[in-house]
Order: sequence, then structure tokens, then C-alpha cells
Amino acid sequence: MRTTAHTRDRTPAVAPRLGASTLGLLIAAVLVAALGLGAALVLGGCSSQSSSGSSGGSASSQGAPMNLKVMVFNIEYGGTQVSFKKVAEAVRKAAPDVAGIEEAETNTARLAKLAGYPYYNAGMQIVSRYPILEPSGANGVYAFVEVRPGQVVAISNVHLPSDPYGPNWIRDGKTADQVLALEKRLRLPAVQQQVQALPKLAARGIPVFVTGDFNEPSHLDYTQAAVGARPEVKYVVDWPASQAMADAGFKDSYRVVHPDPVKDPGLTWWAARPKVSGWNPTAKDPQDRIDFVYTAGPSKAVKSAIVGEEGNPAASITVTPWPSDHRAVVSTFAVVPGQMPVLVATDRLLITQGEPLVVTFHSPGQGGETIAIVSGGLGPKMPDFASQPAGTTGVVNGQVTFQTGGLGTGALAVELRAGDGKVLATTPFWVAPKGAKVQLTLGQRTYKVGEPIVVNWQNAPANRWDWIGVYKAAAADPSTDSYLIWQYTGGALAGTVHGMPAGTMSMDGATTEGSPWPLPPGKYVVYYLLADAYTAAAKATFTVVK
Repeated sequence: MRTTAHTRDRTPAVAPRLGASTLGLLIAAVLVAALGLGAALVLGGCSSQSSSGSSGGSASSQGAPMNLKVMVFNIEYGGTQVSFKKVAEAVRKAAPDVAGIEEAETNTARLAKLAGYPYYNAGMQIVSRYPILEPSGANGVYAFVEVRPGQVVAISNVHLPSDPYGPNWIRDGKTADQVLALEKRLRLPAVQQQVQALPKLAARGIPVFVTGDFNEPSHLDYTQAAVGARPEVKYVVDWPASQAMADAGFKDSYRVVHPDPVKDPGLTWWAARPKVSGWNPTAKDPQDRIDFVYTAGPSKAVKSAIVGEEGNPAASITVTPWPSDHRAVVSTFAVVPGQMPVLVATDRLLITQGEPLVVTFHSPGQGGETIAIVSGGLGPKMPDFASQPAGTTGVVNGQVTFQTGGLGTGALAVELRAGDGKVLATTPFWVAPKGAKVQLTLGQRTYKVGEPIVVNWQNAPANRWDWIGVYKAAAADPSTDSYLIWQYTGGALAGTVHGMPAGTMSMDGATTEGSPWPLPPGKYVVYYLLADAYTAAAKATFTVVK
């Protein structure tokens, strides 16, 4: 859930124009024209390789069984509403191996450090005991967690739209058909990229986890047997998002371990945290189970617990005072890790000139394979900026490090090549000048009423929920004033896919949220805002005329 003291909730209700599969290509095309690349240079580097794993080309070769603990935790507005230390304490006490964090805002790295986790991905809001890799072809939908060298599980962390909230509609007398129509319009589209992409990984023998605040209950909780057991359950509801996950082969870990929704409702929202400035839950707000850890593939839930406030009957792991309006869920799984597919991944999407670029690869190990840095655009093929061998015959897992001081700025890519030069895998990254800040520019400074507003950005951190917001020039303080229209930089619904360090969007009413559209004549400010918060990283001004 994401609730506010006034109308500022950014939860898209319509599908975006750009899907994740096309977004990377379109951004690359923009960057060819917008960002200059420096001259090709041979860069120094180092490498480490391993022959662990029996095959670089198949994900069907699996590792030995192991237990893995996975957590979902909506920490509420960056975790600072009550006590950030208590947020970290809750994670430490739950002791997950990997956790999907919701509403982390810009605090993912801070949480990882305070809770004692060596790995994190701010774009996807994940902390982990094991290395996190965003593989080639994932398009921001999922990441791999390398639980052993060359052996992985996959994780996707999502946060679905919060408003309007289905249980509120039930409370207010809406019919089941009305509630289902809302859910199919608002929340069901937000999981489509997950239900399309992730079952393919599970079919290849890779355990897959989806963590998230779905802002929608489960069809497993609104059964005929449960009707009337809680005041919220007035009739049977086949909640579409949870049903879509089940149809895609996912199991709800809490319900696997606690199958009776009457005996064990497992409510995660709202939690009885101390009162804070702004919104606080009241007895009129329905309580429900809306935070989930789903799994598919060679993985079985063996334990599942609620983490929450002392005195709550569902919470077996407690922290006082409880720091969020959500309780967390931590589930233990018996998993058989999958063999890492052929891939190449960078440690970051955005690199500052002079910082080392660490590239992880998994190759067929047939000898002669190389890692190369190449131009990232769609224009004419340019010479390699740098290359290094991926190892000798039999080496399938490894890392190479490139020094980037001689690279130009802009869009680049890393390629894993076979000995014959064939590209086996590729992934994009961006290089920013030293000291560079996020830059925001407009296609023009003056627009006519109804004309699309073209917004470009570069050197951005690519957080999952970075967004572009338009404000009236006379009320343009994001910390206190309300936005007019807005759109996520990821071009995807409700934070299920993160954005990229550079890109463009057309704000035209069809793909933006908020109102009014068209914007009436007047002066406006457009901001690049970080991680679903109101922290402005860059701004530009424009005027609308008749």
C-alpha cells in the first residue's frame, strides 16, 4: 500500500506505450543521437575465472539442494516514518538470504549496510547475502542471485498500484463484478511481464521467486469457506493478479505452509505501528494479506512466517516499535539451484568515468571466448573500445574488470563472444563524466495546448520508481506541492521494471497519469524525481500557449 495525506499517489491505471522488450532498443537509438562517444581506446583490466559448473550452455544442469530464505518487506516511505534502525532490525531478525524491499525510495544501500547484507540492487530494491546479477535479456524484469558459483535462482520484486483499493470498494458496498473490473483494469496488467517471462526460467530448471506488495488480496483467502470469517470477506472474489500468478505456475508460499485462510489469515496490512505525521490506519481501513512471496520451478516452501509488531497473533517474529504500516513475510524454501544460463552482466548500469567496470560472465567454455566493450547505439558498427579473454577452454564462470578512464561518455554495451566472433550475450551500460549530475532537457521550451511534451534525461541512477513529474511554476516544490501529470521512467506499470540511465518520453495524456490533460496555457516546471519519492535530481521549465 502507498497512502498519503493528500492526493499524491503515483499508481498508473493504464498500460504504458513502451514495453520492456522494446524500451532498451528505443533508448539506445535516442542515445546515438543525443550522447557523444569518445575515441576507441585499449583499456587495461584484470580477470578471474572458474571452471565450476558442468555446462555453460544449459540451465537444466542443477546443483545440490539447499535451503533459501526469501523475504518481502514494504518499509513505508523509505523506512524513516518510525525508525530506520528498527527496519534494519526487522530484516536482521528475519534473517532472509534475499529480500525484496518495497518503498525503499533511495535507502536500499543504506538498509543493506545497516542490516549486514553485502549485496544490493537499488534499481530493483533487493538486498542479498549472495551476488545479484541483472542478466542480458532480463530487461529489468528479474535478476539472478548466484547462490553458488555458476548456480542461480531468479527474483522479481514488484509493487502494484494502490489506488483505488479493492477491499475499500467491498467495504463501501461495491459488487464483486465492479471489484473484478477494477482489478483487471488496474493491477492485473502490472504483472503481465512477470507472468510472461518468469515461467520460461522455471521451465529451464531455475527456481523463481516473486516478492511484492500486490495491493490486492489473494483468491486463496476469499473462498466460500472464508466468507464471513472476517468482516472484509463479504463474498467470494477470484482476485485476478493472484489468479494470474497461479495460472503461470507460481505457488503462494504462505498459503502452502498455512493452507487455511480462516485459521491463519496472515494479514500483512495494516500493521499497528506508532502514529506518525500524515496518514495513520484506523478501524475503518480493511486489513488483508497483500504482501506475497511466490515461487515456481524447483522450489518448495517449507516454512513461512509473519514479521510484525509485538502482540499481533500472526507475527512470530517481532520488533518493538514496529516501523512500518506493513508486516513482512519471510519464507524458507527447499530449492535446487539452476545452472546459470549463458550471460554477461555489469555490476552497475551507470558508471562514472574512471570507476572500474566489473563484468560477470557465464560462457559455454569452448575456448577463445572474449568480453568486449562496444558502442551501445543502433548506428554503424564501430571498433571495440576494449576486450579481454573470457578464459581458456573449460572456463565457464568468471569476472573481468575494465578500467574506464579512457572511455567516452554515453551508451555502451558489453558483449560475450564465442571464439568465432558470434555474439552470445550482450547487456547495456552507460558512462557518465566525473561529477556529472542528472540532466533533464525538453524537446522545446514552448508547447501549444495538447502538444506532446518531450522529456529527455541522462546520467540518471535508474531506480525502479524514478519518475518525471510536471508542476505549476507557481507551486513547484515537490516536497509540499502536488504534481499535475507524471510518468515512470521505466515505461512500465507500478514499479515492476526499473528505468534506464538515459532515455526519452512523450507526455501526451495517453501514457501519463494525473490531470489535467491537456495542460492549460501557463508556465510549468518538470522534474526528474528519485525512487518514488519527492527528491528532485534535475528540472527544466516550459510554457504552454494557445
